[in-house]
Amino acid sequence: MVRSLVDRLSSVTGRGRGTVEDPLHRETCFVCDARLAVSDLYNRLRVCHVCRFHYSMTARERIDSLVDPATFRETNRSITSLDPLSFSSRVAYKRRIFRDQRRTGLTEAVVTGTCAIGGSQAMLIVLDFGFMGGTMGCVVGEKVALALEQASKRKLPTIAVVTSGGVRIQEGVLSLMQMAKTATASRLLDEKGMPFISILANPATGQAYASFANLADIILGEPAAIVGFSPMSAIKEGSDAPLPSGSHTAESHAEHGMIDAVVQRTELRDLLAALLDLLGPQYSLTPREKKRYKPVEVQGTRAWSSVQLARHSERPSSVDYVERIFTSFVELHGDRVHGDDPSMVCGFGHLGGQTVMVLGHDRGRDGAGSGGRMSPEGFRKAQRAVRLASKFDIPLLSLIDTPGPDPSLAAEERGLGNAIATTMSEVSGVDVPSIAVVIGEGGNAAALALGVADRVLMMENAIYSAVSPEEAAEMLYQDPARAEEAAESLRLTAQDCRDLGIADRVIPEPPEGAHANPDVAARQLRRTLLEEIADLQAKPPKRRLRDRYRKFRKMGEYNSHFRAAITREVDALQGFVATGVRRVARRGPSDSMDRPEDIITDAPAVPRNGGSHSA
Repeated sequence: MVRSLVDRLSSVTGRGRGTVEDPLHRETCFVCDARLAVSDLYNRLRVCHVCRFHYSMTARERIDSLVDPATFRETNRSITSLDPLSFSSRVAYKRRIFRDQRRTGLTEAVVTGTCAIGGSQAMLIVLDFGFMGGTMGCVVGEKVALALEQASKRKLPTIAVVTSGGVRIQEGVLSLMQMAKTATASRLLDEKGMPFISILANPATGQAYASFANLADIILGEPAAIVGFSPMSAIKEGSDAPLPSGSHTAESHAEHGMIDAVVQRTELRDLLAALLDLLGPQYSLTPREKKRYKPVEVQGTRAWSSVQLARHSERPSSVDYVERIFTSFVELHGDRVHGDDPSMVCGFGHLGGQTVMVLGHDRGRDGAGSGGRMSPEGFRKAQRAVRLASKFDIPLLSLIDTPGPDPSLAAEERGLGNAIATTMSEVSGVDVPSIAVVIGEGGNAAALALGVADRVLMMENAIYSAVSPEEAAEMLYQDPARAEEAAESLRLTAQDCRDLGIADRVIPEPPEGAHANPDVAARQLRRTLLEEIADLQAKPPKRRLRDRYRKFRKMGEYNSHFRAAITREVDALQGFVATGVRRVARRGPSDSMDRPEDIITDAPAVPRNGGSHSA
């Protein structure tokens, strides 16, 4: 179905002819034959009310569909094209420009200006495919670059709607140079920390696609839009086999992690308004009192009980907490390299009126089927979110619930080790307040990669471990059935992690676990997050970074936390050995099942002379 729509869409947009069929003259839908003349949806947004097919729109129609009424103010309208190369062709270049100007009412293939969307001010850049196929000649590149420069100077977020067919051959290599011009200008928005959103409509190909459009912080696509650097005809010619169904579309790009979402035109304005609200002028939480919170004492639980509760099938996931704690949440998708890992959820949301970036593991409740194991794409998507948090100067919150990274060969070949290391480096060096919360199972490097934060918190029944109890039992005893015994030795409970200096705070849960009352658990977590963010934001950034470095630099040193933990281990071992000796005395020294030396051999090593403790 998608493939046939793309083929038809290519003919409707006039690929190769530089013209577009006028949607105002269409009486019936060419996909489903529905009567469009009586359709309010078609008259407003050029969308079929039956099959939801998205027809082409002019630049003026797009502006009217997106901006608040009477708020658009066009900029640089008087700049028009000449013939810089005196290009020779059957129809003179100047004549073609004049013809398209008269037909479209535009001076060039792009319209730029300031506007308001949902009450938020923005710079708008709209390419029109009806004007010489939306190709990026010198004037288009100049107007786009000027708009980006003005947005940077005035500190306005920028939205670009791209419908372009590629190179403007009449301007030769000068047309090619517009890629560098617009890409360089888009960097100014990064330097000022201003949001940049691009919308890929049909078609979005060639130079515009491979320059400023792909440098946006958030990239959206319209349904069934032809998207990609090469035109469809070139891809077909270069392929020996028929193209896969749905290839070279916005949907395909979303599946492969290249864009954040495919958005219906009816929902686009509301989504842009929400994003501009989230990324607009920021509010900052501050503590009402300088007094530090008084930690709530929680009851210690047996390790295996914590393991079972952390893995409980009904335990709230990151998505459950996001729905209960954050408002106006907008999810991001894709690593911009290979794919979109559904086990990694990233997005912007409001917490107490302040925008935050949220990262969270999803253990497969959305059909991912990975059980929360992160792929390289998931780590790279997290890196992208961390960079956006830094750019927009908003706190970074990580909700950790994963058994570990994807152990497959395919993941290794796609750069798993590098993805873990670079994610850990990005998170540890981010210059905004960061909080990591282990809400369930904190397993291995997938947990740690998101956990190198200013504050590390754990839900009362969460666990944090280098290996699972089953893996530990297999390695130590060659018997996975002894997982319960191994769990006690791993010191993986929230209380253990706080004693060892890994967790800064333990968040209480309802008596039977977070799954028994998710609303109460979410309320406890929300209150703690508000306290911690306000406390962290009261500190200078350099101090936060210094404290974060020292915190993890000291991990594993023989300090008071280790001393207390090791004292408990030694006391337990002494009681265990004494019990074993008494049993040997009763049974006799010939009984090899309970020899004291066997018991002592399995005991963990105790550090000597103040050295580091290792298992």
